[in-house]
Amino acid sequence: MAASPLNVQPSFHARSNSLPSRQHPITSQIDENVSRLRESQSASTSSSIVDKLKCLQDLYEYVDMFLQLPLTQQALAQEQQKKLVDELLDGSLVLLDVCGTAKDALLQTKECTQELQSILRRRKGIEGLANEVGKYFTSKKAARKAICKALKNLRHMENKFSTSSSCKDGETGAVISTLKQVEAVTISVLESLLSFISGPVADLKSSRWSLVSMLMHRNRVMCEGDEQKTNEIANAEAALRSMIKSGNMKHVENVQKELQNSELCIQDIEEGLENFFRCLIKARVTLLNILNC
Repeated sequence: MAASPLNVQPSFHARSNSLPSRQHPITSQIDENVSRLRESQSASTSSSIVDKLKCLQDLYEYVDMFLQLPLTQQALAQEQQKKLVDELLDGSLVLLDVCGTAKDALLQTKECTQELQSILRRRKGIEGLANEVGKYFTSKKAARKAICKALKNLRHMENKFSTSSSCKDGETGAVISTLKQVEAVTISVLESLLSFISGPVADLKSSRWSLVSMLMHRNRVMCEGDEQKTNEIANAEAALRSMIKSGNMKHVENVQKELQNSELCIQDIEEGLENFFRCLIKARVTLLNILNC
């Protein structure tokens, strides 16, 4: 995978006795990663999703450093900030739950993709394959339902974020503002991730093949030069639907290729999501420790 400007590694050791002001190196790094993620929001390819997750991982490593600073801890431990800190903790629970939904959907899709590849290698014929493809899309429908619920939870968080009270009081205000900006950009990245996994929305009741029509149109647009809209999962689904609709397996090699691309894409995203998930847990534990001191 090509190198991305999102992939920035921590390059210094923070001193715990420094002020967590807007000029502090850790805060500057947080701001840079937040800005980088905001600038990348229009991209929604598998490689861009992986890059965003890597950038989120770096961002939360800085967030954990930020939370270790004594004056950050003093600001968050103030009694008058309890409501704001509780909002951050509640938000982190939602983010963890959304990550869990994404992980489940990816695992489910990957397992079904691997099973379909196995069946294609055995060449059971179109009838045997049709049954398995049906199971795949039934599974995907359930995953989309869970993803829809997760997206609603994220949008509810966004609404709360835009209407919540804020503290503009010196260092304490800077601390809260920094953490809320991190939360906001995390929501945006997770929305992109969930939308990528879910793929295009279609009314399957009105037309069994409405989704493949949409995807085939999308693929034609890509062939005209818009390669930045690639979604390997959606492409594999379109290839499967097209083969079942045609009633023969003359394009089986192409379907196998698309399924393999989908599996590799899922594996890359899974790895990035798992690494970010661990960083998110670590930051939440640090915040809880601050409140329990």
